[in-house]
Amino acid sequence: MTPRERALLVVGDVVTDVVARHRTPLAHATDTAAEIRTLPGGAGANAACWAARSGGGEVRLLGRVGTDAAEWHERALRRAGVRPLLVPDAEAATATVIALVDASAERTFLTDSGAALRLSPADWSAGLLDGVAALHLSGYLFFAPTSRETARRALRDAREAGVPVSVDPASAGFLARLGAGRFRAATAGVEVLLPNADEARLLTGGREPEAAAAELSRRHPLVVVTLGAAGALVAEDGAVTARVAAPSVPPERRVDSTGAGDAFTGAFLAARLAGADPVKAAEAGCRAGAEAVTVVGGRPPGAASPA
Repeated sequence: MTPRERALLVVGDVVTDVVARHRTPLAHATDTAAEIRTLPGGAGANAACWAARSGGGEVRLLGRVGTDAAEWHERALRRAGVRPLLVPDAEAATATVIALVDASAERTFLTDSGAALRLSPADWSAGLLDGVAALHLSGYLFFAPTSRETARRALRDAREAGVPVSVDPASAGFLARLGAGRFRAATAGVEVLLPNADEARLLTGGREPEAAAAELSRRHPLVVVTLGAAGALVAEDGAVTARVAAPSVPPERRVDSTGAGDAFTGAFLAARLAGADPVKAAEAGCRAGAEAVTVVGGRPPGAASPA
């Protein structure tokens, strides 16, 4: 099978990130000094870039962007080795996220979804699966009616074509607002689920990560729950089958946790396409996640240039 015949197709969000790193607590109603950069981002786009960086097959990305920044994002994706399939939107601006990153490298997001969640069924075609060996859907798509319907059609077409589908729930905050039941219904039939610990708890009614991973793996053949610096849990057939450690990152090297989960997802999916078993793929994901926290923004080192 050639690289083009085992392509990874990511359908998800393309975002303009404004990353503000502040070393002191935010001072309400006045100024707080910060280092601010504008960078390409988005959970789906970031995962695609990390997958491409991991090598192997071709990585494609379908997403909707405003005409205000479409060319910039396309250039950034191509520079990262991703084949962009971007749909320009003349009525909505490109999604924008303000990432507030504190001294511990923890991030808090302010999100304007803009054009990203306007990805419509008209933007999707089963022909996009030609040459595709795996489809990944960013969880953000499930948080708005239009993009949720698009994701459901992509999932249906992939299953009919025998293409395995993975989903990263993407946002505990948006997941809580949508409701776990609605998310579970929309993602029925997904083979690989990649939640973080908070998302896994939400999807299982508050269970701790190990119990949540086991329960979710009764609904999805493979579940990998990411635990940040603590690594990841691999679960199959209703049981946790492995706990994978993450490489240690000294505090002084941790600059920004934005995109660490996306890095895990991208590297994990690339490893699986290359033939790795779930544990080896999770190890690759943990290595990428550990590297991601040492750079500003959600893309691999050298893959993002400021506006």
